[in-house]
Amino acid sequence: MCGRFTLTAELETLQALFRFRYEGPLAPRFNIAPSQEVLTVVAEKGERVGKMMRWGLVPFWAKDVRIGTKMINARAETVDEKASFRQAFKRRRCLILADGFYEWKKEGKTKVPYRFTLATGAPFAFAGLWERWEGASGPLETCTIMTTRANELIAPIHDRMPVILPSERHDDWLDPNFDDSEYLKTFLRPYPSEQMRMYEVAPLVNSPKNDVSACIEPVNSR
Repeated sequence: MCGRFTLTAELETLQALFRFRYEGPLAPRFNIAPSQEVLTVVAEKGERVGKMMRWGLVPFWAKDVRIGTKMINARAETVDEKASFRQAFKRRRCLILADGFYEWKKEGKTKVPYRFTLATGAPFAFAGLWERWEGASGPLETCTIMTTRANELIAPIHDRMPVILPSERHDDWLDPNFDDSEYLKTFLRPYPSEQMRMYEVAPLVNSPKNDVSACIEPVNSR
């Protein structure tokens, strides 16, 4: 699964890489957790638009928004079969921007946190799905991160990893008129391990209350 990630890059850098329009503020995030707002990119009227959405997908038919706490990830293998994700996979796909994510390795009775990034350190995009839920207090836009089997780098830590989409896949993934499910599922593969790196971080990251730059510092640099 993917239950915590980071986005510390400046907005101008992200807009140059992912070519989207966004006029809101964007603060660096060092420990993003489920139910918090995340920066997504969607396609609207032929252009890419940045939107803040709540992490944890609430299907349009849901009676209670609390279902979103169980919908932070969608498995690549079954995304076109599950009622919670099937319609979003067809028509409401998004990019969820990040520059790292965390996983925890069990060592005896403790769990040791690690951060995973691209080898270059550049920002990247998770494959995401999104929904708009209509409630008494107005619409709520939410999203989920696609996951797939772990690559060789991540496998010793966890058996799943978030889907990182190469830039050449972004246009097809975002296009709401493109609904070839079998072709889209070929995008949902483990990212090459040789193009990633990992390093241990401090237990500070264990609590989502801690959203500070120290969360991403390597343990051996302290």
